[in-house]
Amino acid sequence: MDFDFPLRKIIHVDMDAFYASVEQHDNPELKGKPIAVGGGSKRGVVSAASYEARKFGVRSAMAGAIARRNCPDLIFVKPRFDRYKEVSMQIRSIFFEYTDLVEPLSLDEAYLDVTENKKGNPSATLIAKEIRQKIFDKTGLTASAGISINKFIAKVASDYNKPNGQKTVNPEEVIEFLENLDIRKFYGVGKVTAEKMYRLGIFTGKNLKEKSLEFLNQHFGKSGSHYYNVVRGIHLSSVKPDRIPKSVGSERTFSENLSSEIFMLEKLENIANELERRLQKSKIAGKTVTLKIKYSDFTLQTRSKTIPYFIASKDLILETAKELLYQSSLENSVRLLGISLANLNTEKEKEAPKKESVLVQLKFDF
Repeated sequence: MDFDFPLRKIIHVDMDAFYASVEQHDNPELKGKPIAVGGGSKRGVVSAASYEARKFGVRSAMAGAIARRNCPDLIFVKPRFDRYKEVSMQIRSIFFEYTDLVEPLSLDEAYLDVTENKKGNPSATLIAKEIRQKIFDKTGLTASAGISINKFIAKVASDYNKPNGQKTVNPEEVIEFLENLDIRKFYGVGKVTAEKMYRLGIFTGKNLKEKSLEFLNQHFGKSGSHYYNVVRGIHLSSVKPDRIPKSVGSERTFSENLSSEIFMLEKLENIANELERRLQKSKIAGKTVTLKIKYSDFTLQTRSKTIPYFIASKDLILETAKELLYQSSLENSVRLLGISLANLNTEKEKEAPKKESVLVQLKFDF
C-alpha cells in the first residue's frame, strides 16, 4: 500500500522503569529486588516500580499501602528527581548526536525524527540500536525503542519488546500491524475508552477500521476522527523540538485528610506560592486557573475559571483558586489539592497545515 502523504522515520525511545532503574544502578544492593520509588507510608504513592515489583502488580500511581500488600518484600526508595534529571540530560545529549528534531515527552522518553540525520544513516532501525547501546554504555541503563512512519505507531511499537528491546514497523507492515493490534494497545485508549469500545464490538484495530467516521464521531466525539485516521496509519503530527507546555501547575498530598475548606486555605496559599515561583522562573502567565481536588476515596475533581487577562502573581491565582474552592461543597474529605494555570501566553496561533500530497513508494529504508 502507498501512503498519500510524506513518510517520516520516527523513533520513540522509552527508558525501562527509569526511576527504579537509576536507583538500582546507583545502589547495586537493590539490583534484582522489587523496589518502588515513592512513599510506603499510609499516605504514600508509588512513582515508579522496578520490573521485579511489577510482577506482583505494583504500578505507578498506586497507593503505597496497597503496593506493600501486593508485595510484602517491596523496598521503598525516596525519589531523587535531581539525579533523574541529570541522567535524562545525559541521554538527551546522545539523541542530539543524531538529530536536532528531538521532542522530549518526559525525563524518560522522547520522539526523534531521523528522516534526515547527522550521521547520514538511512536506517532508522540501526540508529535506534546505536542509540540504545550508547545509552547503556554511558548510563548503565537500558532503553526500548519503536520505529515507524509516524509518532503514533512508533509510540505503540516501543512497548512491544520491553524491556531492552525494539520494534520496527515498516511502511508495508503498518496496516496489518494496526489491524491486528489489541485496542488496549492503541496509545491514548485508556481503560474507560477500551471498555466502551468493547461494548461497541471493537476489540482490535481491524474492528475499529470497520467503523465509519460518522459512527466514531457519534460515540467518541472529537476523538472519533483521530481513531478513524490512526488505524489507517494516518498521524501527521510532526516531532516538535520546541515543545511548549500547555499548563504549569503545583500540587500537594497531605499527611492527613482535610475535611473543611477552612483547613485548605493555608495549603492553597503554599501551592500558589510554588506555582508563582515556577511561572516567574519560566516567564510564563496564563488566563485559566484550574483547581484539582483528589478525595480520600481517590476520586478526582477539577474546577476551572478563565479570566480575560494574563496572570502570574500568587495573589490573583490564590483569589481565583479560593473562588473555585467555594464554588460547590466538597464531596468527601480531601487528600490532595493542586492549582494549575493554562491558556498560556506561550501558546502560538496554530498555522493552517500546508497541503502536501506525496505518493511514497514502499522502498523506504527502515
